[in-house]
Amino acid sequence: MTPTTPPDADTRRGPCTWLREPLLHFVLIGALLFAADGWLNSRQDDPRTIVIDAAVDQQAIEVFKNARGKAPNEDELYALRRVWLDNEVLYREGLALQMDKGDAAIKDRVIFKALSMINAGLKLPPFDDASLRAWFENNRARYDEPARYDFQEAVLAGDSPEAAARAFADALNAGTPGDAKAGLRVFKGRPQQNIEQSYGADFTLALAAQPVGRWAALPQRDGWRVVRVEAVHPAQPASFESLRGVVLQDWKDHVMSEQRSAAVRVLAQKYNVRVEAAKP
Repeated sequence: MTPTTPPDADTRRGPCTWLREPLLHFVLIGALLFAADGWLNSRQDDPRTIVIDAAVDQQAIEVFKNARGKAPNEDELYALRRVWLDNEVLYREGLALQMDKGDAAIKDRVIFKALSMINAGLKLPPFDDASLRAWFENNRARYDEPARYDFQEAVLAGDSPEAAARAFADALNAGTPGDAKAGLRVFKGRPQQNIEQSYGADFTLALAAQPVGRWAALPQRDGWRVVRVEAVHPAQPASFESLRGVVLQDWKDHVMSEQRSAAVRVLAQKYNVRVEAAKP
């Protein structure tokens, strides 16, 4: 079996985290969702009405697919609509304040100018170590080092039914060379979340229960896998004291993002927002 090491895919953030990044939420995604300038400019019949229709959804879905490689689910589509609405509000407010002067048809710059106006009015609330520590504890999953696994996978050619996978695992444990039947993939330091994303929850639970150094057939979404755990690196809780600077910056980003979103929501109350469902 020839070892190959797959690229590291250690992603400790959730699938929708990219939608919550400061400024990215308003600027980068907004620029993508405002690509159809001509279509949007034609919808100025009522400056106080904002219509979120099938065309907006389709554009948002394409942006999400390009970024994530899959179509958004219901919650993710709602979040994308929210991003689009926030940027439409910022754009119209920027136009109302004539912030488009000198930047004709460059909507992301208008949005950024309107956002800069909002940022100028934001102010961090008072904080101390006790409040920072409380925020740290509520968001500990961002900072704790997860349990990690070193393991190998004997990759059988073609489909691997349970019986064949178990028989192959038994043969490997008995010392039978596997060179003729399978290749070998080597994984180092893979966190549980990453393993679950790649192989599924059942596989991850079964892997965690395996003894070190023994081949086993484990269930996976599309069949069975023959793996051997080489080492387990236990989870390590993060220390607030050693990460205080990082926590402080994360807290500031979070608070400012919440205030920024709230300010845009207040502006959005000036508009009539109508969602038009796509026709089947």
